[in-house]
Amino acid sequence: MKQATHLLVIRLSAMGDVAMTIPVIKALTEQHPNLKITVLSKPFLKPLFEGLKNVSFFEADVKGNHQGFFGLLTLFKDLKQLKIDGVADLHNVLRSIILRTLFKLFFLKTAVVAKGRKEKRALTRTKNKVFKQLKTTHERYADVFRKLGFSVDLKNPSKVNKLALNQEIINISGEKQSKWIGIAPFAQYQSKMYPLDLMTVVISALSKHKNIKIFLFGGGSKEVEILNKIAQKFDNTINIAGQLKLDNELVLISNLDCMLSMDSGNAHFAAMLHIPTITIWGVTHPYTGFAPFNQPLENCLLPDLKKYPNIPCSIYGNKVCDGYDNVMRTINPEVIITKILKILKL
Repeated sequence: MKQATHLLVIRLSAMGDVAMTIPVIKALTEQHPNLKITVLSKPFLKPLFEGLKNVSFFEADVKGNHQGFFGLLTLFKDLKQLKIDGVADLHNVLRSIILRTLFKLFFLKTAVVAKGRKEKRALTRTKNKVFKQLKTTHERYADVFRKLGFSVDLKNPSKVNKLALNQEIINISGEKQSKWIGIAPFAQYQSKMYPLDLMTVVISALSKHKNIKIFLFGGGSKEVEILNKIAQKFDNTINIAGQLKLDNELVLISNLDCMLSMDSGNAHFAAMLHIPTITIWGVTHPYTGFAPFNQPLENCLLPDLKKYPNIPCSIYGNKVCDGYDNVMRTINPEVIITKILKILKL
């Protein structure tokens, strides 16, 4: 079977997971300039892929035309018209399994991500825990393309240029005349969130530096309300949540000097744009393979693992070990402040 020249990449999940595909696809297309990629994902994630050479985006209308089994048949027929000749399934859930099986019936080469469930269970169990660094999710994605016959080297990523600030952003941010810090204090689960009272200490200390401007990131009406209250308390602090669409958020992030985030999507947005990214970890851990791309391990700030030896309790933070509700409080705000100032060389 000859090597494919037009790959369908399936990744339909959350923003952070999709963002983690970007450095891999970028490396793949740069190292194989004759390869064409069509990414199948949710419509609102399209801005993540803009600017990638030889990469097209196909919107999966999973709540409309492509809903349910017959919707998947419609989606398959639509995709067939693109003359796909290989399928990379980076999701491996029922919807993507059905799609790749349909393509396989037409003798197309397919490959699927190995999620490493067995070793992840060993890492997160409390008895006989196997505490070691697992293969990164980025390398797991790269392995899918390797199965399809494409070498992928993620070790020396090419430079990512800053995106030009437009007037809509400047109206909110002002012209850049200082160091810009992004802070994304929220996560999907409470177990992955640094306590807001401690985060407020961090923001307060940083806001006192005249040559620092802080941008707060979040989503949803509740988060917008909380961040507005925080931003109003401190100088040089602007709440971005609810003000910019994803495409402009990415432009702003590309102009940051540092991003502080939980184990969440904003960390992966910043990392894919090669912004120095500091992550704060609760009951999860970078050994699970979800650390931001190409960031040093010392930028992952962890709780006291001697006091809480069962970390990680879970891969995604949806399970918390008994008595582990306050692990984040063992991370001193001063540690975070010092780390940021060091990165900013202040």
